[in-house]
Amino acid sequence: MKICAILLFMLIIASCTSGKEATFIASTPADAAIRPFLGISLTDSIDFIRWHLTLRDNQYTLSCNYGIGKPNTNGFINGGKKIELNGAFKKEKNFYILQNGNSILKIAELNSDLLHLLNADNSLLVGNGGWSYTLNNVIPAATDQVNINAQQAVIKDSMVFVGRTPCKVPGIIPKGMQCYKLKWHIVLYANTQKNEPTTYKVYGTPYRKQGGKTGNWKIITGKKGRIIYQLNDDDGNGFLYLLKLDDHILIFTDAEGKLLVGDEDFSYTMNGNTDR
Repeated sequence: MKICAILLFMLIIASCTSGKEATFIASTPADAAIRPFLGISLTDSIDFIRWHLTLRDNQYTLSCNYGIGKPNTNGFINGGKKIELNGAFKKEKNFYILQNGNSILKIAELNSDLLHLLNADNSLLVGNGGWSYTLNNVIPAATDQVNINAQQAVIKDSMVFVGRTPCKVPGIIPKGMQCYKLKWHIVLYANTQKNEPTTYKVYGTPYRKQGGKTGNWKIITGKKGRIIYQLNDDDGNGFLYLLKLDDHILIFTDAEGKLLVGDEDFSYTMNGNTDR
């Protein structure tokens, strides 16, 4: 009886001291920066990669499916190809470094809900009009925490951001209406002489019938000095909020500054033009 009590006590201690597990899912492009870690040839023709990443203690397990997208579905032609990896990672401040043999994968922790894949120089990987490089927690906390604080640079005369998101951008899709995804093409104009925002044009799924939506936008300062691009409706009230992560990456938030969390198909990240 005494031995059983000791074993039970040890089990309780072990469970209390073990690390918290978190699982992230996403679909991303297949940039050359991430292929070596996954063991994918740089010459393979790939539309996108679907990720299922679990982090626990200092270990990771990663399952990926990749290939050419099957038209009119969210899957791959012939099921695509699969990768199963596991190994160790280390965390340095808000960065994860995953090891696979001689290759590493760098990931930024935007907050507890969102991760973002990185280039070798620690810059955020920029996606395309179909997918971003943001990974989404399967059990999000819906937090306004942000570990990256971008600086506002000189505004260009026009900035273009594109992407596809789930349908839960606040105030866009009426309750009860069926929706699988939203396509976005956002153009932000500015007065470069005054370095001030002026007007915007939003194209995509929500405004297809009306040929796009126009209005004014402004830059507001959020919690801890965060830079938020606020797009105003016809009455001058904010209706879209985009947090700046860097010059090429924006992410949708709600009006309270909480970052929106996507799913296995799409994130709420917008990708801008880049010459990197």
